[in-house]
Amino acid sequence: MLGNEEIKALIHKAQAGDQIAKDTILEHNLNLVRSVVHRFTNRGYEWDDLFQLGCIGLIKAIERFDMSFGVQFSTYAVPMIIGEIRRFMRDDNPVKVSRPVKELAYRVHRTQEKLQGLLGREPTITEVAADLDLARQEIVAALEAIHSPSSLYANAFHNEGDSVLVIDQIKQCDGQDGAYFDKLALNEVISRLPDKERSIIQLRFFEDKTQAEIGVIIGLSQVQISRIEKQALKLIRDFMQTS
Repeated sequence: MLGNEEIKALIHKAQAGDQIAKDTILEHNLNLVRSVVHRFTNRGYEWDDLFQLGCIGLIKAIERFDMSFGVQFSTYAVPMIIGEIRRFMRDDNPVKVSRPVKELAYRVHRTQEKLQGLLGREPTITEVAADLDLARQEIVAALEAIHSPSSLYANAFHNEGDSVLVIDQIKQCDGQDGAYFDKLALNEVISRLPDKERSIIQLRFFEDKTQAEIGVIIGLSQVQISRIEKQALKLIRDFMQTS
C-alpha cells in the first residue's frame, strides 16, 4: 500500500489530469476493492462484474477525494466502492420501485457515503435523517424499498444441523392450506398420525400457527417442531400412497 503522503500527492496529480498517477493509485488499491467485493458474494452476481463496479467506485473516490476531509483515502474509498455496487444491485432489483423513492434512496446512499468519509464510521439512521432534514421513518422506508426480495425457501437460520426456512416462520392468513387438506379428504389420514404429530399438523395447517408459536404451546424448540412437522408430512405422504 502507498504511504499517506504519497497517495495524497498522487491524488493531487490524478485530479489534475495525470492518468499515470490515477493508474498507480488504482493498481495499489485493487486489494481494497477485492476485500469489499467479497462482502457481496453469493448474491447471484458474477464476481468479475462486482469487481469492475468496485473499480468504478474507486475511480470516483480518486476524483472526489478532498484533502480537507481529514481522513485516509482508503477510509473514504470504501463507502464509495460499496455504494457503486449497491446502486447496481438496487437498479437490478426485480421489484419495481417508484422513481421518487429511488431518488430518495440514492440521496440517502450519497449522504451515508459523505458522512462515513467525515466520521470514519458507518453513520446512524438518525445522523442521516438529520443531514437530509427528513424523518427517520422516511429514510428506513426508502432503504427497505430498494432491498432485493428474499425467497420464502431461503434459510432463516441453522440449529443442530437442521435448516429452518423463512416460510416456516410465516403465518398462513388466507386459510388455503386448511382448505387444501379438507379438499383432499385428509382428515382420516391425519387421524392415523401419532398424537404429537397430529397436534402439530392441526396447529400448523388448520390454526395458522407458526412453528415458534407451536413450540411455545407444546413446550418444544422451533427446531424440534420443524423436525416433527417434516416427519408428520412424510407419514401423510406414505399413508396416501398406500391407501
